[in-house]
Amino acid sequence: MEQPTQTQHWVLRKKPYGEPILNGDQSTFALETAEIPALQEGEVLLKTLYLSNDPTQRSWISPLAQAERLYLPPVQEGEPMKSMGISQVVESRSPEVATGSLVLGIPGWTEYSVTEAQNVSVIDSLPELPITHFLGALGLPGFTAYYALTQIVKATQTDAIVISGAAGAVGTMAVQISKKMIGCRKVIGIAGTDAKCRWVEKLGADVCLNYKSPSFKQELTQETEGFVEIYFDNVGGEILDFMLTRMTKFGRVAASGAISNYNRDADIIGLKNFYEVVTMRLQILGFISIDWIKHLPEVQALLIDEWKKDNLIISEESEMVVDTEFADIPRTWMMLYSGGNTGKLVTKLR
Repeated sequence: MEQPTQTQHWVLRKKPYGEPILNGDQSTFALETAEIPALQEGEVLLKTLYLSNDPTQRSWISPLAQAERLYLPPVQEGEPMKSMGISQVVESRSPEVATGSLVLGIPGWTEYSVTEAQNVSVIDSLPELPITHFLGALGLPGFTAYYALTQIVKATQTDAIVISGAAGAVGTMAVQISKKMIGCRKVIGIAGTDAKCRWVEKLGADVCLNYKSPSFKQELTQETEGFVEIYFDNVGGEILDFMLTRMTKFGRVAASGAISNYNRDADIIGLKNFYEVVTMRLQILGFISIDWIKHLPEVQALLIDEWKKDNLIISEESEMVVDTEFADIPRTWMMLYSGGNTGKLVTKLR
């Protein structure tokens, strides 16, 4: 097979102030062609097969982002867009990674990429499960849910918990881990459609509420009567603000994400009920999963074991894999912000 010498990639053309623009002269991204550098010792040439779509990618391109305040360097204008993904090794000059291997890494929005072998990990796939679950339930989303619950807010059987974004990649695993592995006394999910709520209840939530319902706050107040010990926050904004009023004394908030504000640079939703943090002695605990990334293999093995015991649902309903032309990568990614996915949103490149 003749080795490719050029690759297409999407670069950040202009940092978006508000919702990213996909077309026209002010478009956020630009499709470019670049030369593939010659492979050096210790490097691998990758062909991108699947891309992970994550809300946090929006923070990497925000014009308000300060490099010293982010956990990863932001994407600068003119640079290829970052993304985790699954790639196949086309050529290897490393004894650690064989040609033909499937690997997990950060290829970005590109057809082909060259990186040091130490920057990727070979996937030990399971014949019973699609490999894409290593971007979702068995990847960082599942790891995030497990570590947040067990190490950050230290959930127990005596705790009641509310989980926002419960139909998303992290939320679906947080629901199952809190109910089926930890045994929390009550698990309340929040999602954006009635259909998603029924799916979340199938995963194990005692109840799931549609935040778009006119009676949402009344229903949430009723379900949290007596208040709850833990709030697993994936969205920020108004729901976080309201949940501060539904926490018991010494309650804990796991701050996992703030997708409700990611495209609102001009009018970010703040907190009106922050005084509740003082009066109820609440803990709001931010965390980034990569701080504990060395524990990913052991957590992955634990989740696989629980799945094999039928304690966890990891199935085709746990992810949405979108067959995508390379030219449509940004459009598939934007499905995250319109609530177009259930479970993990994955781009499959044609």
